[in-house]
Amino acid sequence: MEHTHSSTLSIAKHNATTLNIVFIVGFSLLTSIGAQIEIPTFPVPFTLQTFFVLLSGAVLGKRNGALSQLLYISLGIAGVPVFSGAGFGIAKILGPTGGYLLAFPFIAFLVGYAMERAQNFWWIFASMFTSMLVLFFIGTFHLYTFYLHRFSESVEKGFLLFSVWDMVKLFAASSIAHQLVRRKKTSQQTL
Repeated sequence: MEHTHSSTLSIAKHNATTLNIVFIVGFSLLTSIGAQIEIPTFPVPFTLQTFFVLLSGAVLGKRNGALSQLLYISLGIAGVPVFSGAGFGIAKILGPTGGYLLAFPFIAFLVGYAMERAQNFWWIFASMFTSMLVLFFIGTFHLYTFYLHRFSESVEKGFLLFSVWDMVKLFAASSIAHQLVRRKKTSQQTL
């Protein structure tokens, strides 16, 4: 009887691990699809990447969300055309969008961490908004340091240009994450 119980636990752990891997790979692929949905602007394009980065942390949690984004970056560096404009390679990391890309795992981690304490829509929105500010700080700093070398132009082209577009993505991601939190609470109450 005890052997059957340990076998059942072993199978459950294996299934959970497999499911985690599928979701990590899935969000990495969603981020790469989001990168291809772009409006070209110079030097940093509008894309849907950040929408999936935020959701990776919200859905997968801090560790797996960060892992999904590390996988995404690793695939791009290894030569898979997953970055915006079907780009790939270390040149993208060293280019104008490199700071944003390198911040993705950290942002997913921050959102996942905040989701552990999520109570309502405004908490989720504030957490994602703060994470986006961190993303823009890192991305704009990288843009200034390695590419434009003019602070005001870096802020204009690396942050201010995106404010309206990213607010739309932020509201959408927050709404989806809030629905997930509500469903999770409802399912826990029915157990």
